[in-house]
Amino acid sequence: MSNQENHQALPPKTCTIERLVTMPEDVEKVLQGKKTATRRNGRYADVGEVMILEDKKFIVDRVYSQSLGELTDEHAQTEGFETVEEYKQSILAYHPGMPWLPQMRVWVHEFSPISE
Repeated sequence: MSNQENHQALPPKTCTIERLVTMPEDVEKVLQGKKTATRRNGRYADVGEVMILEDKKFIVDRVYSQSLGELTDEHAQTEGFETVEEYKQSILAYHPGMPWLPQMRVWVHEFSPISE
C-alpha cells in the first residue's frame, strides 16, 4: 500500500469534495460516526479540506491509493460495513456491471468530525 501523507505528492483532484459522500445512507453513516473513510476511483479531496454534511464539518485527515485486493475487514468497517464482502456487494449494487478486480486501485479518503 502506498500511504502518501504529503498531499503535495498527490496527483490533481478528479472531482470536488462536495461529491465525496453523497448517497443518503452513507451520509447517515458519517453523521452517526460509523463511516470514517470513503473509497473512490478518483481523488476528490486534499488533506485538510473540509466536507460539510447537514451542517456538520469533517476534515480530511489522509488521502492515499489502495488496491481492492488490499482491503481488510478493518478497512470495510471504516466504510460502515462489517466485512469486505458486505462492502464489495454494496459497491457492486451501486455500480452494476463493474468488475471487482483485486489489482484495481482506488483513492482512500479518511476523515474525522471537527468539534466546534
